Amino acid sequence: MIPGDGEENRVGTAHRTAPALLAVLYLLSGALCWLGAAVPMDPATPVPLLWALGAVGIGGGAGLWLTADRARPWVLHAAVVVISLLIGVLAWRSATAVGIVGLGPVQIAVALWAAHFLPLPAARVHTAVLLVCAGTGAWAAAPSGFLSPWICLVVAVAVLAEAQGRLATRLRTAAGTDALTGLANRRAWEEEASRHLARAVRSGEQLAVAIIDLDDFKQVNDRDGHRAGDELLRDLAAGWSRRLRQADLLGRYGGDEFVLCLPATDEVAARALVDELAATHPFTWSAGIATARAGDTLDTVLARADAQLYRRKRSGRTT
Repeated sequence: MIPGDGEENRVGTAHRTAPALLAVLYLLSGALCWLGAAVPMDPATPVPLLWALGAVGIGGGAGLWLTADRARPWVLHAAVVVISLLIGVLAWRSATAVGIVGLGPVQIAVALWAAHFLPLPAARVHTAVLLVCAGTGAWAAAPSGFLSPWICLVVAVAVLAEAQGRLATRLRTAAGTDALTGLANRRAWEEEASRHLARAVRSGEQLAVAIIDLDDFKQVNDRDGHRAGDELLRDLAAGWSRRLRQADLLGRYGGDEFVLCLPATDEVAARALVDELAATHPFTWSAGIATARAGDTLDTVLARADAQLYRRKRSGRTT
């Protein structure tokens, strides 16, 4: 029942992916700037600027890579804004129309990164900022005659970002939702509960976690069939969801087990809430509750809740 190290490693890997890929984008952009400075394609190429932008790209990429494990969301947002501004500067100082339009691939890469890793509204804002920065730089640049390909580039960036953002949103929803009950699935619940726990441990705020295990659920499947069992799970999940607060996090842990994360809640309040949930449906179940302590991980809190759950089951007590 309790998640192992493999699950935690998968969660950690997912958290590192976004800053790591943004770091790669910075590093590649910096390397290409240095290549352009070392082998300029036009006598008017702004070589000193390319060396400087290359240093920013390499340095920023290295910083993002080294801090990928603990990168905060605001750092990633800031990094996307910075690279958008740098693209605008590079467009403004480009010596040729080809050089300006040649910034298209990096614009597409930045927009696709935002669309894949950020919520769709945020991705749209970043794409708009990117296009405004690049467009302003292109408009202020000395070369001309690239309006048609530039319009095609802007349309391509906007369309690709929107398509990727919508697809990523659907995939995230599907990946984090239990298909039967519509609740958060185990992976999604653990990710969100871990964030709540880290915040509670850091701030000293109360937080409770509950594990719910249905009593004699197998008999329902054996007696009435799996369809009846599925309907019971859906009814319980719907009834509990209506009774919970907006901040509470309910998830299906697997089979007939559910988990609750209750921010700003001590054990007494958590037990009272669990008793309220019991009133939503006549089917009986047992629940174990544990509250967060200093130095806790999600595993340790769940282990204490799990131990209380089985003590209550052995004693014959429900809810």
